[in-house]
Amino acid sequence: MQTAQTPQEVDERKTAPIAWALWGVGIAAYVAAILHRTSFGVTGEDALHRFDASAGILATFTVVQLLVYAGLQIPVGLLLDRVGPRRMIAGGALLMAAGQALMAVATSVPLAVAARVVVAAGDAMTFISVLGIVGAWFAPARVPVVTQLTGLLGQVGQVLSAIPLVALLRGPGWGTAFGSAAALGVLVGVLALALLRDAPPDATRPASPTARQIGRDLVAAWRQPGTRLGLWTHFVTQFTSNTFALMWGYPYLVSGQGMKPSTASTLLTVFVLANMVSGPYIGRLVARHPLRRSWLVLGIVGLNAGAWAATLAWPPPAPAWLLVILVLCVALGAPASMIGFDYVRTFNPPGRHGAATGIVNVGGSVGALVTILLIGVVLDAVSSGREYTPEAFRVAWTVQALVWTVGVAGVLRTRRLARRELGRSAAEAVQERADHA
Repeated sequence: MQTAQTPQEVDERKTAPIAWALWGVGIAAYVAAILHRTSFGVTGEDALHRFDASAGILATFTVVQLLVYAGLQIPVGLLLDRVGPRRMIAGGALLMAAGQALMAVATSVPLAVAARVVVAAGDAMTFISVLGIVGAWFAPARVPVVTQLTGLLGQVGQVLSAIPLVALLRGPGWGTAFGSAAALGVLVGVLALALLRDAPPDATRPASPTARQIGRDLVAAWRQPGTRLGLWTHFVTQFTSNTFALMWGYPYLVSGQGMKPSTASTLLTVFVLANMVSGPYIGRLVARHPLRRSWLVLGIVGLNAGAWAATLAWPPPAPAWLLVILVLCVALGAPASMIGFDYVRTFNPPGRHGAATGIVNVGGSVGALVTILLIGVVLDAVSSGREYTPEAFRVAWTVQALVWTVGVAGVLRTRRLARRELGRSAAEAVQERADHA
């Protein structure tokens, strides 16, 4: 007769080689998802000519993509509880493959927008499902580390879009580039179906929350000032990084700064590497100085804004060393946005972490989609045709000042409210201890 396993034996099982193998499949799916997510951002003027569209219209591609991604976060989380990560990862990969196949043959704006919507829907299903694999198969003590590694390694997908995908665009052309991305999606989807497992055989799945419980958690999480501080933190740190990576970074380097496509791709690779390297250091600072998180956020925003101010003040083309500094500072935004999720952990009880995380995760997407759209509108307004000059890009990127102003104001206001809430909670705790003394 089989005996019940002790918690220690369960933890040892969860750190068995199969856990790392399954995580490797999940990482492959997430890398592919980042490739699909950032693929349109490296098309540059190819997309302008293919769709005969203005910058404002092309910006709506990424705006719609971000809206779909952000809007599906909570529904995807609910679906994950019901069908499990294996089918979610496979389904997401196949959805993204279908979207890229549609983009490969699209020659009209409506069809291309539909393609990005499908890609965004599949993308929304991937990261949260990979984290489901991590939580099910790894010992609890390993989960935070493996989660950080998942986020870092996933950025390899942006390198793939910046180098191999750009090479395919410049060589065989549009159809081959996006067709290859679609083929990769199919391969990942098949691997996920064949190899992934939702959880160990003896694992028990917790009951799914009811719709009423979800609604209560969302309202309670939003009313918590610390959650809104996390939202504004995510907003103000991530918007410029997303804008640069998803839409306007590559066109700016090529058309706005006169770089060769190969050089711009190399600089985008530096962007990704800086993102990956800086993440652990920012995480370590947060762990060592939890009461100074907001100052770290504001400091990174200041570095970012200062680098942009110096670059835009320099008549184009800016020197290479200044563009490298700009890329390094912009790259800090993505890991800094993770501080927003740390506020979720410290200001909400465990039962509300999912709801609060969903709220915070919307911040960076909303900030990016507003900025992407504004840049496109300004480019159209200051340009006379489809070719955008360095001066046009120089003017367009200044719209970030408005978004930074709104974001910093949001951080300062909610920080004050969060500190007041902490003070009230501490006073109530002291009073309660006194009452029981």
